Amino acid sequence: MTVIDDARALQDDLVALRRTLHRSPEIGLDLPRTQETVLAALDGLPLEISTGTSSTSVVGVLRGATPGEGRAVLLRGDMDALPVHENTGLDYAADGETMHACGHDLHTAMLVGAARVLSAHRDRLAGDVVFMFQPGEEGYDGARHMVEEGVLDASGVRVQAALALHVTSSFLPAGVFATRRGPVMSAADVLRVTVRGAGGHGSAPHRAKDPIPAACEMVTALQTLVTRRFDVFDPVVVTIGAFHAGTAHNVIPDEATFEATVRSFSVESHARVLAETVRVCEGIAAAHGLDIDAVASELYPVTVNDGAEVDAFGDTVRELHGAERFVEMPNPLTGSEDFSRVLDAVPGTMAFLGACPPDRDPATAPYNHSPEAAFDDRLLADGAAVYAEWARARLAR
Repeated sequence: MTVIDDARALQDDLVALRRTLHRSPEIGLDLPRTQETVLAALDGLPLEISTGTSSTSVVGVLRGATPGEGRAVLLRGDMDALPVHENTGLDYAADGETMHACGHDLHTAMLVGAARVLSAHRDRLAGDVVFMFQPGEEGYDGARHMVEEGVLDASGVRVQAALALHVTSSFLPAGVFATRRGPVMSAADVLRVTVRGAGGHGSAPHRAKDPIPAACEMVTALQTLVTRRFDVFDPVVVTIGAFHAGTAHNVIPDEATFEATVRSFSVESHARVLAETVRVCEGIAAAHGLDIDAVASELYPVTVNDGAEVDAFGDTVRELHGAERFVEMPNPLTGSEDFSRVLDAVPGTMAFLGACPPDRDPATAPYNHSPEAAFDDRLLADGAAVYAEWARARLAR
């Protein structure tokens, strides 16, 4: 049988696994039930299994027929959910305030499917495959934890390439794989600012040091910074998501605080924007005679695909599913990913798979992270097959 035949033979099992995971979502780096489910799904396969110490990660290493050649590749599937109350109406919907609203349950099931398919075809593998089951993608930097614990060298040699698939509940037609060369997802940073003055009566602002006008000036100046200090063809996005100050209409408070998400799409802009956002805020505070704490912290770097690896991924999709199932994205996505930690260390591809249900229009369907986000799990075998065939072909190069 072929890889695609083997994957499709697993379809019902993968759907059952995905729905089990969907009913029992967990958040962050500690996913004990999810880890237990994954270990049970991998039981009996010829994998060398290890688990994380700083998280409930799972790493499986499959030794190929010629492991002595020192070749290895990595496949990533993230496992964590979001603090979202599900509102899909599915008969396997999660209860409570946690939901697999980003499709990580599908990623986990597809990676299990790839492990099963490749285990059956290990005699065709010219090297080793590392299966990276990762917690904590949603804001916990789980990939960094796993990289620091040695996932890239889990087989005994540094992996030569890596692949992650991510499903989308909208924007892509169902069954279409998409990616691009170079930056594919933005960097994400957070700017936290506290402006300190001296409180007083609203009728006598000259006897106080009002932090609010200065903080408001910073908010608008940050938007000017974006348009005047950064190339329009290398965009930066600054969005103020929280602003807090004061308790009453006639009281000048001692301090004002705000927080911003900062997005950038190149390594150069990412480094500059961290420093320059802080510099702008500090300068305005000084001009008003106020004290300030301004800190810009990196969350995730830019996710950058290797051009040759994108070509190889596209070849795999076209060979398995046909040319119409692969598209190159004209622009990066504005979201961020900790798979960037892996791609900072080794060449590889972050790619997307349209999983919009058939009763919805991808152009208008609720997007990932929505309480109404839903994913078509009939595509699990197709994703597992791409994982498996990419690994086999990449090791044969």
